[in-house]
Formats: sequence, C-alpha cells, structure tokens
Amino acid sequence: MVCGGFTCSKNALCSLNVVYMMVGLLLIAVAAWGKGFGLVSSIHIIGGVIAVGVFLLLIAMVGLPCKHTSCLQCGDMMLDHASEVLKILGGVGLFFSFTEILGVWLAVRYRNQKDPRANPSAFL
Repeated sequence: MVCGGFTCSKNALCSLNVVYMMVGLLLIAVAAWGKGFGLVSSIHIIGGVIAVGVFLLLIAMVGLPCKHTSCLQCGDMMLDHASEVLKILGGVGLFFSFTEILGVWLAVRYRNQKDPRANPSAFL
C-alpha cells in the first residue's frame, strides 16, 4: 500500500468524513444540551448551531455511501494499514532506544575520563 496513492486518499477522506459526522453529532448534542439546561436562552443561536450540525452531518454522510458491493470498508483497510505501520514504528522505536543506550554509555565513559589539559596535581 503506497501512501499518496488512490487507496490512501480514499482512506483519508473516509476518516475525515467520520470525523465530520462526529463533529456534526456533537454540535447537535451540545445545542440540545445547552437548551435543555437553560444555558443558552436565544433560540436563534440554538437553531443555528443545530442547523450547522445537521448540514455537516448530511454532507459527511454523502461522502461515505460505498457504491460497489465488492469494495472493502474503509475501517478494514485502515486497520490493515495501521497494523503494518505500527510494526514499522516499533522497529524504529527499538532502534532509537538502542542508540539512547549507546549515548548513555558514551556519556558515562566521557564523564569518567580525566581531562588531559587539567593540572595533574589537582584533586578534581
């Protein structure tokens, strides 16, 4: 799976549409919650926030109908890609962990060396 290709772009757009759906639902829920608890008294503000939430939710739903019956769902493709990426990131993290250990060893070794320019009769 090559990042930057059609599949990557499709998965990114699917993810973005899911995020927009959650934001739309969150807008609707927060507006209803604010009206229910009496935090916002203006019906125009509540109506505007709910209208924006519904509009965003509808646009996000349009961006998600899969037209082909044989296509894979975005979630399955993203999980496959995520497991592959996590394996690579684990290897990179392990590599840098060992370089950190090497850095600590070199720092301890450098700290315990005597400075050749220093006065040899000095205590430290």
